[in-house]
Amino acid sequence: MANIDQIRNIVLLGHGGAGKTSLAEAMLHKTGTTNRLGNVDDKTSVCDYYDEEKEHQHSILSALVHTNHAGTLINIIDTPGYPDFVGPAITSIPAADTAIIVISAAAGIETNTRKMFELATKADMPKVIVINKMESENTIFPELIKNIQETFGPQCRCANLPGSDKASIIDCIDNQTGDSPVMDVGQAHTELIESVIEADDELMEKYLASEEISKEKISSVFVEALKAGTIIPIVFTNARKEIGVQELLDIIIKYTPSPSQAKSRQLKDGDKETKLQINPSGPLAGLVFRVGFDPRSNMKYSSIRIFSGTLKSDTNLMRNDEKKGIRPGHILKSQGAENNEIDAGPAGDIVTLAKIEELKVGDLIHDGKVSGKFEMPTVPEPMFSLALEPASRGDEQKISTALDRLCEEDPCFKISRDMQTRELVASGLGDLHLRVTLEKMQNRFKLSVNTKEPKIPYRETITSKAEGHYRHKKQTGGAGQFGEVYLRVEPAERNSDPSLEYNWDIFGGAIPGQYEPAVLKGINDVMQAGFVAGFPMQDVKVSIYDGKYHPVDSKEVAFRAAGKGAFLDSLQKAKPVLLEPIVDMEVTVPSENVGDITGDLASRRGRISGQDILPGNFITIKALVPLSEVSQYNSQLKSVTGGRGSYSMTLSHYELVPPNIQQQIVAQYAKKKVED
Repeated sequence: MANIDQIRNIVLLGHGGAGKTSLAEAMLHKTGTTNRLGNVDDKTSVCDYYDEEKEHQHSILSALVHTNHAGTLINIIDTPGYPDFVGPAITSIPAADTAIIVISAAAGIETNTRKMFELATKADMPKVIVINKMESENTIFPELIKNIQETFGPQCRCANLPGSDKASIIDCIDNQTGDSPVMDVGQAHTELIESVIEADDELMEKYLASEEISKEKISSVFVEALKAGTIIPIVFTNARKEIGVQELLDIIIKYTPSPSQAKSRQLKDGDKETKLQINPSGPLAGLVFRVGFDPRSNMKYSSIRIFSGTLKSDTNLMRNDEKKGIRPGHILKSQGAENNEIDAGPAGDIVTLAKIEELKVGDLIHDGKVSGKFEMPTVPEPMFSLALEPASRGDEQKISTALDRLCEEDPCFKISRDMQTRELVASGLGDLHLRVTLEKMQNRFKLSVNTKEPKIPYRETITSKAEGHYRHKKQTGGAGQFGEVYLRVEPAERNSDPSLEYNWDIFGGAIPGQYEPAVLKGINDVMQAGFVAGFPMQDVKVSIYDGKYHPVDSKEVAFRAAGKGAFLDSLQKAKPVLLEPIVDMEVTVPSENVGDITGDLASRRGRISGQDILPGNFITIKALVPLSEVSQYNSQLKSVTGGRGSYSMTLSHYELVPPNIQQQIVAQYAKKKVED
């Protein structure tokens, strides 16, 4: 087992195409862990081992690899960078102690670069910025550094620089001379040292007094400065040619925190918070941060960061607050698709367990001596949806099982059965996200589905008061059926809960109380089936005030029919209308696209409610928009912003559908009824 002080846990974060996977491959090769440099383009990457990743040539799920450099174990979590696949990246953040933010020199700061930096900052993680692809010919490096400092703060300082030939690296921690196309080496050294010593008042006083500070002293305070956030070192690499990779590895083992130096993790149990001590002999506590399935055998693998104690094969393992014990079996160390057995998983390390179906992302695993849960970062709500239908009859159950497995891997892929529209709906972060996820289902499970746009979940309501009456009388020989109901309806407050406000105002026994549930069932039949266009009703008040019964012929079935008939009669007079779902949207775009986006949202019947200015020349536009106008907004936003925009939406409330749109919906409903 590795000594805690000789472990580093890093997560590679950034936008797609920045070279995170190439950097991980270069680190593995440079340290001799692999005997050849894995390449995304020629499908030899250790990290991108799923068929879909090879086909699309970018990461789709997080990958876990490890290497050894100068006697230190480095666990590397390589994460997806494209916005459609951010879920696994976000849930990987709590497993690491340092975030490596990778930026492409050619592309600069992109949408996901900002998002991941913000999430790492929110998690109070030390950060290192890697400018990869430093060989780029068209990059104006001083401008890129300025943009980084304006977006992420002046504490972003160059820890090294590319040489003038872009084939060598100049160390700015120990060096003050050299020739670089980025900036003056002496200036870089001074700025770096000043940012580091900000974390130590004694050193700052010595520095201001012009006293010489030793390299050893600078090194000893560097980790504290990184944790305090007074320094975010910028380093340069060309991962494909393995330039700057050795220097990055050195910085990781010298200056980033070990698990014992990193921020302590806490378990929350109601109002109680328990700080975990990084102690291999302490109570066991670990976080499941990644779930994956072998692409060939579909065997489940769960990756766990151990924060306290030691996980052994004979540990009586428990999950969350469940009392039932689990036998972990073999303790594994993941190297991409390969999983090799090890003796145990000590505090500070990252390990993998196989074949434990109960484990889910976000779970606390323990030995019964701790309780609570880890606080996980919030993932975006999947709002891009497609309705799914089996391509082959009889595959419904198989498809359901396969989709459940895919949901376990990706926290931003959700499946729901819309009870209103009776559709099986898959939701994700965009068209690419859903398309690739359904490719996974086809490749792994040999199951295909047909897709279509899901129906918009409209609702119905009334806009005026009215009365209704219905007498149900049926005589078919023998015992008959009889029930008569009088009722009043009126609109309730919009978006009220419950959707039906019901009063039984019968006096003098006009209808015996035993038939009240039957009358309510009849009314609810209509509330669910709708009156205008087949959508459920809401915001309705109903009062049953009179009726008649027959001592022999009155039955529940008769009063259910009478309640339904009286309610339908009242609805004809109560001016029924359609309601549409309105969503709260937040659209984040480069400032130059704000006019185009606000104009586009207005054309979609949107109401702009505000704007927030973000670092890096981005603006978040807040708006209320009908869901029907933006259910497939992803492609439009990509088109306008060149892929740099992002959005989120949540259901806000329901509003009246404009009359012209209601006419179209009602006409479609009438046509479908005739066809059916």
